[in-house]
Amino acid sequence: MKNWKYLFLVFVFIGQLLFAQPSFADAPKITKNPDYIELTKELKQLQQAKESQTQLESYTPEQIEQRINELEFQKYALESGLTWGQCVNGTGKTLAVYGPEPDLDDDEYYSSGAALYFLANGQTTQNNWDCKGVYLPRDVKAVALSAYGPNQEFTGGVVIKVPNGTNVVFRTNADTGAIEFSTAGTKILKPDEVNWFIPNVSQAVVDARVTNAPTNKA
Repeated sequence: MKNWKYLFLVFVFIGQLLFAQPSFADAPKITKNPDYIELTKELKQLQQAKESQTQLESYTPEQIEQRINELEFQKYALESGLTWGQCVNGTGKTLAVYGPEPDLDDDEYYSSGAALYFLANGQTTQNNWDCKGVYLPRDVKAVALSAYGPNQEFTGGVVIKVPNGTNVVFRTNADTGAIEFSTAGTKILKPDEVNWFIPNVSQAVVDARVTNAPTNKA
């Protein structure tokens, strides 16, 4: 009788493993996310600078504190499962955005690569679809609206990186014609600073593209 009970328990355990197998298919670990890795590294550096009262070249002590608070908020969002960024196009033109590469395997869920898509004016990229960044054409004037100091003015031919858990709105200033966006969480990257395809085209070429970025329905 004892042997029969033992065998019964073994069969029950094996059955649970077989039928519950999908529950073991965990989502990719957040620690594999390039944004999370980069964020935690910067956060650690800033916290060390704050504790040692070290003056960093890019930040004043007040800006260090503000940046730490911002990064901790982003870190919380990522750890809560918000593993995508969102882009809003209010420029009056087509916006070239970077999103997930098609047909990625589960092991490549947090791939550092990206594919180029096109977002129509007045549209917002779809929830749960990761808008990784925005390409600004070579003839575009842009202004990064900073909370830490003077606004940064620059010309296109660069990528604005949008971290996970961040919503970035791009608008055209009616007076200057420059595209404006908040620097909160974003980074301005030159072609040699990211392994994405970065074209060397004008806004007119981008405007001629068929829009295909997934968007939220009105």
